[in-house]
Amino acid sequence: MSKASLSQRLLAWYDRHGRKTLPWKLKRDAYRIWVSEIMLQQTQVATVIPYFKRFIAQFPNVRSLARADLDEVLHLWTGLGYYARARNLHQAAQYIVKEYAGDFPRRLEAAVELPGIGPSTAGAILSLAFEQRHPILDGNVKRVLARYHAVGTPINQRETEERLWQLAGKHTPRQRVADYTQAIMDLGATVCTRTKPQCALCPLRKTCHAFQLGAPQDFPVRVAKQKTPVKATHMLMIHDTRGRVLLQRRPPVGLWGGLWGFPECTNGNARQWCRKTLGINIKTKSPWPTLRHSFSHFHLDITPIPAQLVGGTNQAMENEETVWYNVRRPDRRGFSAPVKHLLEQLRMGGESGNSR
Repeated sequence: MSKASLSQRLLAWYDRHGRKTLPWKLKRDAYRIWVSEIMLQQTQVATVIPYFKRFIAQFPNVRSLARADLDEVLHLWTGLGYYARARNLHQAAQYIVKEYAGDFPRRLEAAVELPGIGPSTAGAILSLAFEQRHPILDGNVKRVLARYHAVGTPINQRETEERLWQLAGKHTPRQRVADYTQAIMDLGATVCTRTKPQCALCPLRKTCHAFQLGAPQDFPVRVAKQKTPVKATHMLMIHDTRGRVLLQRRPPVGLWGGLWGFPECTNGNARQWCRKTLGINIKTKSPWPTLRHSFSHFHLDITPIPAQLVGGTNQAMENEETVWYNVRRPDRRGFSAPVKHLLEQLRMGGESGNSR
C-alpha cells in the first residue's frame, strides 16, 4: 500500500471519527500543544484532560509558567505521575523565555534540545502547531505501524526502532500533516489498542499484515516479561505537639524528585534512624496497613508509621528542605500520590486501610 493510500484512508477516518474537541485542539497554539504532549507521555487522554485544564487555567502561557515556583508546578502535577515531566516543562519554559523571547522554537533540532523533549514529541508539536512535516513515533504509532507491517522483531530492539522510524517517515503525508499526526495517534489510542484491538472499525484492516495473519495481538513483538521486583520503605508520619507533621523535600532528581514527602526509613528501626539521621527523638505507634504503589519497573510497598516527636520541635528546625506541615491547612506544594493519600487520611483523622 502506498504512502498516499494509507494517509488518505487514515485522514478520511479522522474526518469522521477523530477526536477534534480535545481541549488542546480548540485552537492551534504551540504552548498548549506542547503542554498536552508532555502530559500525554505514558498517560492516557482521559486522565490528562482535567490536569491539562487546571494547568492552563493557572499557567495560560509560557511566561506565566516560567515565572512560577516549581512547588506550584509540582502541586498541579500531583497524581499525574512521572514528575520529571513537570520539572522539565518548567525548566524548558524558562529557557524558551530567555532564549526565544517566549516563542516555541520552530526548528526540530532546537525543539529536541529542550528538557523533556525527544524527536517524537518535538515532531508532534511542530506538526500539530505549525503543520511542519515530521514523523512521530510514540507508543500508539509504534503499535499501529508494527501491526500494519507485521514487524517481527522485538519492539525494544534498536533495529526495530530504526525500521519503525523509516516507516513513520514513509507514511507521513505532505498535506494535512497536523490532521494525519493526530489521526494516527487517535487510531492507536481508540481502535488499534494494546489489548482487544477493534479491527472491524479500522480503516487500514484490508491491507494490515497483522490482520491478514489473524494475529493482531501478536504485534508488536515483546520479549518475555520479567517478574516485577518489589521494594519496601517505611514512611514516618512524625507529629509535633501542635499536631503538625514533618515533611522533607526529596532530591531534585530521582524517584519523586523535588516533591515533598515523609521521612523514609528502610532499615526498620525508626527511632534509631531518626536519632541518627534527623537528630530527633520519636515515639512510634502501631504501623498502618502497608500500601503498594506501582511504577513502570517495580512495585513499592509503603508501611506508614505514625510517630510523636519527643523533646520539642526545635530539634528539627524548618528550612528550605524541611517543614512542619499543617494537614488541616494544606498549601500549594507537590506530593506523590501515596503521600497525598496519607496526608488526606491524617486530615480526616483516620488510618489508611486501603492499598493503592
